[in-house]
Amino acid sequence: MAAEADSPDDPEDSPQMQHRPPPRPGGDLPIWSTDRPPVDYGRVGRDLRAAIITGVLLGGAIVASLIFFKFGFILIMAALLVLATVELGHNFARRNIKVAAVPVAVGTGLAVIVPYLAEYIPSLDGNGLGRNAVLVGLLALTSIAALAWRMRGGSQGFLVDASASLFLIAYVPLLGSFASLLLAGDRGIARVVTFILVVVCSDLGGYVAGVLFGRHPMAPVISPKKSWEGFVGSMVFATAAAVLMAVLGLKVDWWVGLVLGPLLVLVATVGDLVESLIKRDLGIKDMSSFLPGHGGVMDRLDSLLLAAPMAWLIMYLLVPGG
Repeated sequence: MAAEADSPDDPEDSPQMQHRPPPRPGGDLPIWSTDRPPVDYGRVGRDLRAAIITGVLLGGAIVASLIFFKFGFILIMAALLVLATVELGHNFARRNIKVAAVPVAVGTGLAVIVPYLAEYIPSLDGNGLGRNAVLVGLLALTSIAALAWRMRGGSQGFLVDASASLFLIAYVPLLGSFASLLLAGDRGIARVVTFILVVVCSDLGGYVAGVLFGRHPMAPVISPKKSWEGFVGSMVFATAAAVLMAVLGLKVDWWVGLVLGPLLVLVATVGDLVESLIKRDLGIKDMSSFLPGHGGVMDRLDSLLLAAPMAWLIMYLLVPGG
């Protein structure tokens, strides 16, 4: 989740765009297209009306699933992560990098769904090892399947393609599956809500402060519109949300929020910058146009992916019942 608009000042002038290979025969699917002329929304950086509508609908679906049907949240997360791998694979193909799309997508879905079910199905419980062992096993099998899938293409480009597939497995299902692990144990819903709310508040605080006060670029080479003022806004909003959720949601001491908030902002910011680097290397502005007002699924998950393991670790150590 980008705190500020993080596209190149002029994507068409970047070396990646000038030397990018043409799309594969058959053309790009419109839903994933990143070749549309960019629209200038000024300092706001996005179509706010579309972004708000999309955010409310997606957020409402997540909240409703957590309240009424927890497994629904798992299915939503699985769908979003699978779409994220499809987006990345599609954009890698624009640079003639062919990932093992089918094994990675299938393995991503299973890595989110099966560990959640492991504790309810004795045959999957791993003799008491539970969902963590199931997750590791699924990710290992997905890696093996991805390498075997690419063998059909011969040795030419094997190392690049196989490395891209393994990168996808580590980047999306490995990191994203921690959202499923957060739902385990006592106060699982409170853990997930805390994690998502803190990262969303980091995004919102950074966006508002960046638009209103942003003057000093944080990483001008990577993300020209991301500012230190926006980073301070992220810290303030996210830490306030973390303290409130620590007391009201997690039922722990308030100081847990002082640990959780700043650490999640740090890793979420790294996640945002990592995705910006990927997009710059690929020479694109957004991962896709799948989510109106937001860009692609990965443009919304970038901060959440890196923040999920950190949130799980902090709450595992500091919140009883994990």
